[in-house]
Amino acid sequence: MKIALMDSGIGLLPAAAAVRRLRPDADLVLSSDPDGMPWGPRTAEDLTERALSVARAAAAHQPDALIVACNTASVHALPALRAALEPAIPVIGTVPAIKPAATGGAPVAIWATPGTTGSPYQRQLIRQFADGVDVTEVPCPGLADAVQQADEAAIARAVAAAAALTPSTIGSLVLGCTHYELVAEPIRIAVLARTRAAAIELHGSAEAVAVQALRRIGAEPDPQAPAVGGLRVLLSGRDGELPSPSLGYPEGLLLAGAPAASG
Repeated sequence: MKIALMDSGIGLLPAAAAVRRLRPDADLVLSSDPDGMPWGPRTAEDLTERALSVARAAAAHQPDALIVACNTASVHALPALRAALEPAIPVIGTVPAIKPAATGGAPVAIWATPGTTGSPYQRQLIRQFADGVDVTEVPCPGLADAVQQADEAAIARAVAAAAALTPSTIGSLVLGCTHYELVAEPIRIAVLARTRAAAIELHGSAEAVAVQALRRIGAEPDPQAPAVGGLRVLLSGRDGELPSPSLGYPEGLLLAGAPAASG
């Protein structure tokens, strides 16, 4: 079994780690685009072109499924990716976890990149899954870039700025960019400091997309599988290694111990 994941950068780590936990024996192909990142400021057409290139690099290794582990790419490029690769390779997009966050009806905030915040795609998800719920969309300029570099000071500044825009009444927070899941705990602490609640629920997408990828290929989770699958890292189509900032996060350390993949 081989699962490929794609993103502009290390935002694919949470979903890759989720796949590794669910199926330790799965081979993983991590395809990112250091030559073209960040994708967020690009036009939809330019972003789609970069995403197709990254996806085709992964597809060359014949994975059983491809996870688009990037909210921005899922917003703008998912139809093109599916048209290019399916049905040979199932393509699983990443959808902000608005539906579970809105369950119960408490106010919700959605942290996302400026390119995703306010997009027709996100607004449609809000109408579909959070109708009647008080939802605040919070743009987080610079946060994904800071996470990509594992720059703790820049992360703290960007988190503080987004927290200042987050209403104190929220009960749930959607992490609408895959990079943000790598710093979920600092986000939780910053938002809790502003809210009236004793706790706040954070909703990411990594686990859900990992489960969906396994479902699409007819595989069951088996966390006790004894074998450890291989790992192949593609950097703008070139064979490489996990970027050094990856090792600043538990997800990166989990993946770093894998043997190199063949084929």
